[in-house]
Amino acid sequence: MTVCPLMPRQAVPALDLPLLGGGRFVLGAVPPSRFDLLVFYRGLHCPLCARYLGELERLSPEFARRGVRLTAVSADGSERAQAMADKIGASGVQVSHGLDMPTARAWGLYISASRGKTSLGIEEPPLFAEPAVYLIRPDGTLYYGAVQTMPFARPAFADLLTAIDFAIDKNYPARGEYTGAV
Repeated sequence: MTVCPLMPRQAVPALDLPLLGGGRFVLGAVPPSRFDLLVFYRGLHCPLCARYLGELERLSPEFARRGVRLTAVSADGSERAQAMADKIGASGVQVSHGLDMPTARAWGLYISASRGKTSLGIEEPPLFAEPAVYLIRPDGTLYYGAVQTMPFARPAFADLLTAIDFAIDKNYPARGEYTGAV
């Protein structure tokens, strides 16, 4: 099956997942002032994900100042998601869990099968989504997306902050929206 990319300026799929500490993250139910930043990560088994989410947590006050709500998303169950939240000291990043693979595919994510235990000695889930970063406008449309096939070479959050500043200052539109003949 082919992974279908989401299209800028178009509505993204629904996302309704449990949050650690109770409640649910329902994309669009309470729109952020500027953007929702969704960071899909592989799960507790991924040491690169912990480092990446730790950087997001460190920069979370900067994102909050710009009106960006941060949500980390994985297929992990609540216990593994809580272990990741504890590992990164999550307070500015809300952590959701329980992403199912049909929803992952609807979001254009690549899916991997388990290869056993990782370098951390943690078992990979049978199936899990590879990383992606999406900025979603309050109207539910895609502004920015980066989808990975591997756990490395992800967008830098400091660079994303600079890009958000530029987009806000210049009222810069989402790009990559052209679907006509080429």
